Amino acid sequence: MLKQRPELDVVFHALADPSRRSIVERLSVGSATVTDLAEPLPMSMPAVLQHLQVLQDSGLVRSRKVGRVRTCSIEVQALQPVERWIAERQSSWEQRLDRLGAYLAEGDG
Repeated sequence: MLKQRPELDVVFHALADPSRRSIVERLSVGSATVTDLAEPLPMSMPAVLQHLQVLQDSGLVRSRKVGRVRTCSIEVQALQPVERWIAERQSSWEQRLDRLGAYLAEGDG
């Protein structure tokens, strides 16, 4: 049975949308204002703000407001549970493939 991991569900949900992934990719380069993040996206500012709210709720993005300017930055540590989960899957599959390779090698000899 699969172990429930709600922290993964929230992050995967946030990353499921291409516009949100685009925002995360942009922020991986460095902090940016909401206006800068919205510029390349084909949507209204309210839609961008909704996407940013999903990313903030997931813990992937944080923002701070100075005057009228809101600046966003990525929270790298929010990706650590996802990174661990992927590494566990990768390790499991590598072990299975190693066993399969050994089994197939036995058949050749």
